[in-house]
Amino acid sequence: QVQLVESGGGLVQAGGSLRLSCAASGIIFSVNTMGWYHQAPGKQRELVASITKSGSTNYADSVKGRFTISRDNAKNTVYLQMNSLKSEDTGVYYCNAELFTSYRASGDYWGQGTQVTVSS
Repeated sequence: QVQLVESGGGLVQAGGSLRLSCAASGIIFSVNTMGWYHQAPGKQRELVASITKSGSTNYADSVKGRFTISRDNAKNTVYLQMNSLKSEDTGVYYCNAELFTSYRASGDYWGQGTQVTVSS
């Protein structure tokens, strides 16, 4: 009985920047790893970046040096700062989180997605 809500998508020129946000709400005991996924048109959803509760990060090779993932545990929120955007970054970005909704009971949850369009 939880919800993830993304925001911050939009239209941007190549080389520009966007900042995505995702907030978890509901009855949550703990938030573990959170991540961002990208789904380009006609492609499978792929991991862009993830971050553990303690702050350890992991990035896809295609975004290293350009994107930064961060989180605010007090707000149950994860962010994705996207710089030097390329046309290949176009697509829907989904937030994902492993949430404990009761004692030692966890589930995998997804947001509704937010559209990012990078123009040349």
